Amino acid sequence: MKLVWILSGCLMLALTGGCASTGSVEAVRRDVDETKNRIYTIEKDLGTAREGEKTFKSDFAALRKGDADLQANLDSLKTDLQLMAGKLDDQGLAIKKPVEELARYREDSDRRIVALEDRIVKLQVAVDELNKRMKEFAQNGSAPGKEATADALYLKGLESFKGGDMPSARTQLTSFIEKNPGHDLVPNARYWIGETYYGEKNYEQAILEFQEVVKQYPKKEKAPAAMLKQALSFKALKDLKSTQYLLKRLIGDYPKSDEAKKARVILKEVK
Repeated sequence: MKLVWILSGCLMLALTGGCASTGSVEAVRRDVDETKNRIYTIEKDLGTAREGEKTFKSDFAALRKGDADLQANLDSLKTDLQLMAGKLDDQGLAIKKPVEELARYREDSDRRIVALEDRIVKLQVAVDELNKRMKEFAQNGSAPGKEATADALYLKGLESFKGGDMPSARTQLTSFIEKNPGHDLVPNARYWIGETYYGEKNYEQAILEFQEVVKQYPKKEKAPAAMLKQALSFKALKDLKSTQYLLKRLIGDYPKSDEAKKARVILKEVK
């Protein structure tokens, strides 16, 4: 604008009588050159600014794209973590199930072992007592009397049972009962007859034999054991109502017996 103004001034002077002195013209030229340089510098700075703006916009766009990519990666990671957590939960359940089954199996095995050990101890006591009596008869130099013969027959039946010969054990124990109806071991013999049927999985007949023990000898040692085996026989037959009834009755009639303790455990399983 200054250049235009100066040039216009000179033109006016020329029209009115000529321009000023040579010095004035040189000054005008310098001003023109300076103005041109300033305009060039401004245009250059403006170009640089525009390039900077383009670079900024490009960098900003790249940052926005990078942010979008980062967010997408985070979302993908979250999805992967959720899938991994789901798989871990599934694996945990898969591992937990056999562990629980193994624990139940071990618990059941422990109960069976305790029951077998109990039976072995009782059998051993009976065997020791019979051996003691036989030894006393041998030392006295006399033949065994009727009681010793009865005990020997009972023991023979138990030996057959322990050997797995259920029919022979049943025959010998039945013979013992028929020949010695008033013997103290008759309730035991009746119980072991029931056990022979139970061992053969003839649960119906076992139930009947155990019932004879419960009915005829309710105050004898084998009564709670016979009732427990009745309940287990019904359980084997899938008659859970009868099983529950007998287990509850056993706990009520013989609350302090070892069989009652076992009945409480089994009752939880069949509910």
